[in-house]
Formats: sequence, structure tokens, C-alpha cells
Amino acid sequence: MNIANQLTLARILLVFVFMGVIWNPWLGLPMTLWIALGIFVVASFTDFLDGYLARKYQLVTNLGKFMDPLADKMLVTAAMIAIVDMSGVLPAGSLPTWIVVVILLREFAVSGLRLVAASENIVIAAGSLGKIKTIVQMMMIIVYLAPINLSFWSLLATLLAYAALILTVVSGAQYLWENRKVFITQKKSR
Repeated sequence: MNIANQLTLARILLVFVFMGVIWNPWLGLPMTLWIALGIFVVASFTDFLDGYLARKYQLVTNLGKFMDPLADKMLVTAAMIAIVDMSGVLPAGSLPTWIVVVILLREFAVSGLRLVAASENIVIAAGSLGKIKTIVQMMMIIVYLAPINLSFWSLLATLLAYAALILTVVSGAQYLWENRKVFITQKKSR
């Protein structure tokens, strides 16, 4: 397993560390949020780093193409669910549950497409709009998790939530459209 794939695996492990911290606020809410935020930022940075190393040193593998978007989904999903669970206590306000549901539905649809493609021995890598979507989602999560009491913080969180929602829907539609051949193609043995 190359270094890029090891970083992706580390990101998956950090998801569980994040969950252990965010749902066990033994240090009080502000300190718990700072620690969880730090873990989330480190895990998010591994997303950039593993992709950079894989491209620079030609370490791109099918395992990495599969694990990288999965690790991103695990990290972002766990964080968004934690944020919704903590509604009413975060300085940035509440992340609307319906936005999280739409984002999760998109992720299920894209994951389903990847599974169908994998059954046909086709590996589908993440597109550039999907990568931008992930960055905006991560920025939104950082703002929601940060225990900062500024007057504009809630507005910033809300703007990022809607930007993430729009990018999620548009990139999901683009992803499904560009890979529609996976659903249309049938094996001749059937």
C-alpha cells in the first residue's frame, strides 16, 4: 500500500477519532469543539495531501480511486450528522436537517453508480466539480464546528450550507449524466 493510500486509510481512522471526541464532550463544549475541529482539519488536509502525492509520484491506483471518495464521504457525513445532532448549541447555529438529507441522498446515488460501474470493472474517479463540492462542504463544517461567537458567523455558516447544497446537487447531476452509460450498458451474457 503506497503512501497516498495510507493517508486515505488514516483519514478513515480519524473519522472514528472525530466521532469519539464530538459525542463525548468530557471537556465542556468549547474545548470539545476545538479538539473535534482540529481532528476534522487534519483529516481534511489528508484529502488534499493524498491526492497531491498520488498525482505527483504517479501513485494513482484503483484502490485509491475507490477509497478516497469513500473516506471523504465518511468524514463529511459523520461531521454533518454531529452538527445536526448538536443543533441549538453551536455558535454558528443549526445546520438544516433537510440539507443534510439532500447531500446524503446525492452521496448514496453516486455510490450506487460506482458500485454498478465496479461490477462492470469500471472505476470512476471523482470529477473536478465534485472535488470543489467536497471543499465547500468541509469549509461549511469547519465554520459550524468552530466555537467562535461573532455576529456574522451564523450568516457565513448558512451561506456555506446553501453553497454546499447547490454544488452537491449540480455535481451529482453532472456525475450521473456523464456516467449514464454505466446504467445503459448491459452484458451480452444476460
